[in-house]
Amino acid sequence: MDTSAYLKSHIRTVPDWPAPGVQFRDITPLLQDPKVFRVLIDAFVHRYMERGARPDVVAGLDARGFIMGAVLAYELGVGFVPIRKKGKLPFTTIAETYELEYGSATVELHTDAVQPGDRVLLIDDLIATGGTMMAGKNLLEKLGARVVEGAAIVALPELGGVERLTSTGLPVHTLIEFDGH
Repeated sequence: MDTSAYLKSHIRTVPDWPAPGVQFRDITPLLQDPKVFRVLIDAFVHRYMERGARPDVVAGLDARGFIMGAVLAYELGVGFVPIRKKGKLPFTTIAETYELEYGSATVELHTDAVQPGDRVLLIDDLIATGGTMMAGKNLLEKLGARVVEGAAIVALPELGGVERLTSTGLPVHTLIEFDGH
């Protein structure tokens, strides 16, 4: 079994959550088994360990992006910065509001989280409409960083998020695709 199929077999689908008609792709089973979690992290580490592909910083999107992002940053020997939901960061922040598949949200980033010119890998668990990742990209770019790639475990192609992100010039890397949201 290839890595993508192996990881996909460990993702749970929860119907009608958080809203009717939504098929929630739950990654927690990937994290519960240490072997599966290692395969997941290694898939990203091997991609970004290559010369020229290693970022200066990994930025993780609240909250599941923190899990992979922090471990990946540690493995790559680079810093990690969290992009949090509004009101969760204690220092001076900048904010970006965006639309979700089923609502809207605001994310924030500390104003000293990255430096101008930093090459940043932006990571989350899933790309649906691309709103969260686009908001994170916008925040990082406002501070002068360059988002070199957006990464996620899962893509939901029919919701258009990957296309939306790549249309802005952001390369996107995902490990798994699910049809039907």
